[in-house]
Amino acid sequence: MTMRLFVGQPLATGVELSLPPGPARHAQVRRVQPGDTVTLFDGSGSDWPATVIAVGRSEVRVRLGDAVAVAHELSHPVTLALGMPANERMDWLVEKATELGVARLQPLLTERSVLRLAGERGERKREHWQAVAEAACEQCGRARVPVIEPVRTLDEWLPLAPAGLRLLLSLHPVARALPGLARTLAPGMAVCSLSGPEGGLTAAEEQAALAAGFTAAGLGPRVLRAETAPLALLSWLALQEDRP
Repeated sequence: MTMRLFVGQPLATGVELSLPPGPARHAQVRRVQPGDTVTLFDGSGSDWPATVIAVGRSEVRVRLGDAVAVAHELSHPVTLALGMPANERMDWLVEKATELGVARLQPLLTERSVLRLAGERGERKREHWQAVAEAACEQCGRARVPVIEPVRTLDEWLPLAPAGLRLLLSLHPVARALPGLARTLAPGMAVCSLSGPEGGLTAAEEQAALAAGFTAAGLGPRVLRAETAPLALLSWLALQEDRP
């Protein structure tokens, strides 16, 4: 299988360029040689086949062919806003959400958050998660990279929540089943889900979300982990698009 590499700069047909340090290292580890073909993408929605024309100790130079449009995105752009799970679980969630088609991911600080990030440390983590999403796109064939937003508190984010179908993932008795809610989706309408960290959202936080226009949505009677619930929703939405 041809190697796919994300290049964080605009690409154009016929251009010759040296790969940035990260992609160049990946290509060298795979021992590419002049004449080999790799696939590059810049996040704009296309792949570029590229022919390797020179390989040095720290440089891999390529020539780009014609762009090939890639249509691997969900028809309903999905934002996952979630109380960040701790340890490596957030890395895993970003990777799997990227594979499943998420468009945007909003890490949140909530009252019960175990992972508490802010300032420079929060920005370093955001950059790390963005790199995880880029690597996942290389693997899964997507040509658009999900946006990982800066860490925000729930109170900061609620006024910024995108329009569309807003779902609060909840075990609340009044939570509605997904099939009924999905029938309200107009073509191309965005979906935004909100879910809690370990321990879930507090009753006050859920009430704030409902007041901001979210609808309580249930994922069944079982208590799902913080990293499982948003992926279950995303998987369900993705599978609806595969139905005839």
